[in-house]
Amino acid sequence: MIEGLEADVVIADKGYDSDNFVAAICASGANPVIPPRKNRSSPRDYDKALYKERNLVERAFQKFKHYRRIATRYERVAKHYTAMLNLVSTVIWLT
Repeated sequence: MIEGLEADVVIADKGYDSDNFVAAICASGANPVIPPRKNRSSPRDYDKALYKERNLVERAFQKFKHYRRIATRYERVAKHYTAMLNLVSTVIWLT
């Protein structure tokens, strides 16, 4: 899932807190920002302030899903889909 990913930080929720996944993130040179599960025997530290910014991205995706044309990927051509994303982003920004 993260092969070929070039990022400084990988932010994910608790569902992705596994030793293998975190090791793969570290091997790619990125810093994992994943809160540990409650039942983890040795909890890891993570950047809580950076993890809170994940909520902004989640809310943006929820706003996009209100537009059916985007949610169902009505546009089949990538150029047209990107144009619709830009249009919807502008409408969301203006409201």
